[in-house]
Amino acid sequence: MHFPLTMFSFCKFHGFGNDYIVFEADELKDVSSLNDFAVRVCHRKRGVGGDGIAVIDKADAADFSCRIINPDGSEAAFSGNGTRCAVAYLYYKNLWREKSLRLETKSGVKKYEFLERTEQTFWFRAELGKPKFDLPDSQLKTFFEAGKTQENLYSLLLAREGISFNFFFVDVGNPVVCVFVRDFSDFLNVSESFEWQFIGQKIESLEELFPERTNVVFIKVIDRDNIEIRIWERGAGETSSSGTCSIAATVATAFTGKTNRKVSVHAEGGTTEAVWREQDDEMLITGRADLAFCG
Repeated sequence: MHFPLTMFSFCKFHGFGNDYIVFEADELKDVSSLNDFAVRVCHRKRGVGGDGIAVIDKADAADFSCRIINPDGSEAAFSGNGTRCAVAYLYYKNLWREKSLRLETKSGVKKYEFLERTEQTFWFRAELGKPKFDLPDSQLKTFFEAGKTQENLYSLLLAREGISFNFFFVDVGNPVVCVFVRDFSDFLNVSESFEWQFIGQKIESLEELFPERTNVVFIKVIDRDNIEIRIWERGAGETSSSGTCSIAATVATAFTGKTNRKVSVHAEGGTTEAVWREQDDEMLITGRADLAFCG
């Protein structure tokens, strides 16, 4: 698809390397398809390059709204890093100056608390709501629910690859499949040909179980207060960080008794502080958004 030769103002931010191109909705009012536009501008060679675009607009039920469009043109219900980048944009442009901000997303209203700014780095604590543990409606839901363990673990067989393993499912605004691993370089100690990226892609596209696809996070428990993750995001593929996958991993390890409810989540891009609060089950993440450039 071709777009008119129009100047679109934007800023690109990243949360621990997970990068988003932030636009104000008025800038894109003449774009006929945001989905096609996102595919083009997110291209690493022919566009700006990013793990998605964040489109900020006015809102009735909150201070602002934000839509997240993935690099493949699909729309995400939510993105922890993407929305944090959008909120950082609002503070950077002086469109919002209060300490707290309410942001409307497809998965509900999220609350962001501004913590500090150091040059072009913005730190926020976000309240993301409560986790949900039911599998999405699908033709295989009843079958999988019947085999669920007390730890909310499901058994999955990838028949063509000959791999079977357990996974934990949680919806944190986005659906996330959580897979516990001993080591990322030797997935389940089965074969070097089955790297975690390959498995993540296979799980994402299991439409019989996840009709709208799913994020996948691979979790290595370090101790009660620290975990390490690798991330495969639906519509984006491998990413260096993810707010939703970080909090999903926190919920999964705490629920199964492997960690405390407050952990440091170490990803390739950096460390997110995550809490699954005991008194009300609220999920919170603390992280940064860095300005890359504007154009």
